Amino acid sequence: MALTHVNESGEAHMVDVSAKPKVRRTAHAAGFIFLAPETVSLIRDNLVAKGDVLATARIAAIAGAKRTSDLIPLCHNISIDQVSVDLELREDGVAVEATAVCTDKTGIEMEALTAVSVACLTIYDMCKAADKTMKIGEIQLLQKTKQTL
Repeated sequence: MALTHVNESGEAHMVDVSAKPKVRRTAHAAGFIFLAPETVSLIRDNLVAKGDVLATARIAAIAGAKRTSDLIPLCHNISIDQVSVDLELREDGVAVEATAVCTDKTGIEMEALTAVSVACLTIYDMCKAADKTMKIGEIQLLQKTKQTL
């Protein structure tokens, strides 16, 4: 399989999508941040000094998805139709899932993955004073679809 983000000389470039039709695209990604049980309790009881961890992580994830092309050099700037973020507080951390939707010429999986990553990083930032054992992992694309209009 040939890499699409390199030219004949092996140099990085942005893929030309100008000839592609706009289609409806979705992507669903997930990740997890492992936390100490005491940190989970602080989040559950809304006692983290920086504020409401889950609400802040959700907003940060949406904002992160919208900035994906600013962060990933060869990622196209696409028109995002929707980003939804689900956060589930579990006994060993927070499960994060994000779904992103667009009608555009290229996929939206990087936006969904960025949303998950930014949510996990935000939780880490907000809890770092209370928990030195946090670990972010399992970030993955679960599904992507495209549907002709």
